[in-house]
Amino acid sequence: MSELADSSVNFAVRVWTDTGDYWGVFFDLTEKAKVAFDAEGISIPYPQQDVYIINEGS
Repeated sequence: MSELADSSVNFAVRVWTDTGDYWGVFFDLTEKAKVAFDAEGISIPYPQQDVYIINEGS
């Protein structure tokens, strides 16, 4: 765990790979983490703000 943020718990994952394989490893690892989280029912929180506009002139 790298940080307890306002609406999330952030983890830092560091792996070592050959430079030429970096982006393939990066995207594969990201996808596998998301699939594993989904399989365990772990949702990814995101900040949300609701804005209500009231038009009192009409």
